[in-house]
Amino acid sequence: MLRRPEYRRALVFCGLIGIPVSLIAFWFLVLLHELENLVWTDWPHDLGWTDPPWWWPLPLALVSGAAVALVVLRFPGRGGHIPAAGLHSGGAAKAAVPGVVLAALASLPLGAVLGPEAPLIALGGGLALLFRDLVRAPATEASTALLGAAGAAAAISAIFGSPLVAAVMLMEVAGVGGPQLFAVMLPALLSSGIGAIVFTGFGHWTGLKTGGLSIGLPAPPLLDTGDVVWSALMALVIGAAVHWLVVGGRIAARFVAARPLRNTVLCALAAAGCAALYAVGTGRSPSEVSLSGQATLAQLARDPHAWSVGALVAVLAFKGVAYALCLGSLRGGPTFPSLFLGGAVGVLLSPLPGLGVVAGMAAGMAAACAAALRLPVSTVVLVVLMVGNSETVPVIVLATVVSFVTTELLPQGPGIPEFRPRAGRARRPASSPP
Repeated sequence: MLRRPEYRRALVFCGLIGIPVSLIAFWFLVLLHELENLVWTDWPHDLGWTDPPWWWPLPLALVSGAAVALVVLRFPGRGGHIPAAGLHSGGAAKAAVPGVVLAALASLPLGAVLGPEAPLIALGGGLALLFRDLVRAPATEASTALLGAAGAAAAISAIFGSPLVAAVMLMEVAGVGGPQLFAVMLPALLSSGIGAIVFTGFGHWTGLKTGGLSIGLPAPPLLDTGDVVWSALMALVIGAAVHWLVVGGRIAARFVAARPLRNTVLCALAAAGCAALYAVGTGRSPSEVSLSGQATLAQLARDPHAWSVGALVAVLAFKGVAYALCLGSLRGGPTFPSLFLGGAVGVLLSPLPGLGVVAGMAAGMAAACAAALRLPVSTVVLVVLMVGNSETVPVIVLATVVSFVTTELLPQGPGIPEFRPRAGRARRPASSPP
C-alpha cells in the first residue's frame, strides 16, 4: 500500500491536517476547563462559599438541559450522537461541528456527568473534512473515512495525553478488522494476562528469574493471589453494574426522544438533584457527583483515605444514577465517569484481604471502562497509562476481559431511538383543512 502514490499523498495530508485539528482541540479543551473552573470554583468563591452550595447544580442543569435540547432540535447533527450509544468515529460531517461545540459547552462545564472525548471525536473528524474541502482535495468515500478517523485521533490525543491511546481507540471504534478482531483479540488478551500472572507468581514464589528487559528500576510490590482473585470477582460485578447504567441511559434516551425539550430538561434536573442530595447527605461538594469525575479521580488516587465508606457509597449511588440520566439526555463521552466509578469501587473494596488500593483501583477502572466503552484493547492501554504501574498490568487485562465478556453476555436493552419531530408540531400548508 505504501507504494501507491495516492496513499502516500493521503498520509502526508493526514499529518498536515493533524496540526490545526490538534491545536483547535487543545484550545477547545482549555475553554471547557476554564469554564468549569469559573462555574464551579470562581463563582462560588466570589459569593463567599468554599465549595458550591448544595443547590448549585440545579439552575445550571436548567440552563444546560434547555440549551442542549435547542441544539438537538435546531442544529444539523443534533449536537453529536447520544452518549449511551458509546463512541463513534463514522459519520463525520462539517455541518455538525457548530452543534457539537455548542452542545458540549452547554453540557460539560454546567455539570453533565460526561467527558469530552465524544465531542472531540466529532469535532476532529468534521474539521478534517472542512480542511480537505478548503484545499479542494478529492472527496471520495475512502478519503472521507480516512480523514475523519485521522482528524478524530488528532483531537482526542489532546485529552488522553497520548497518541497511542488515540490511535488504538480509533482503530477499535472504527471497527478495523470487523468481528474477527474481537474473536482473536480476547483470547490473546486473556492468555497474555494469565501468562504475566503466572510468570510473576513463579518469580515471587521460587526466587527464580529469566532474562528480561528490566534495567533495574525499583518496582512496587508484586501481585499476589488476593489481587488476582478479587480483581476478577470485582470485574464481574462492576461490568454488570455499569452495563445496566448504560441500559438506563438508553431508556433515558427513549424518554427524551418523546418530548426532547421538556424531557431533556427533566433528565438534567434529575441528575443535578442527585448531586444536591449527595451534598446534603454527606456535607461534601456537589461537584463530586456532577462533572466528568476526571479531577475527582485524581484526588481520590492521591488521598483515598480522605473518603469515608459512607461518602464512597453515596458518590457511587448518586453519580451512577446521574451518569445514566446524562448518557441519555446531554452530550459528551462515557469514558471518564466510568473510570471514576470503577476507581471508587476499587478504593471501597481495597480493605478486602490481599487486595490493596493500587490493584483495586486499577482493576475497578479497567472493568468499568470496558463495560462502558466495549473497547477492550483501548481500555487496557488507557488504564495502564493512567495507573503508570507495570506491576498491575495483569489484573488490568484480566479485569478488562472479564468485564467485557460479562457485558456482552447480558441482555443489551433497548436501542437508541432515532429523533423524529412530533407529528402535532408539523406545519400544515395554508390550504390544508384544520
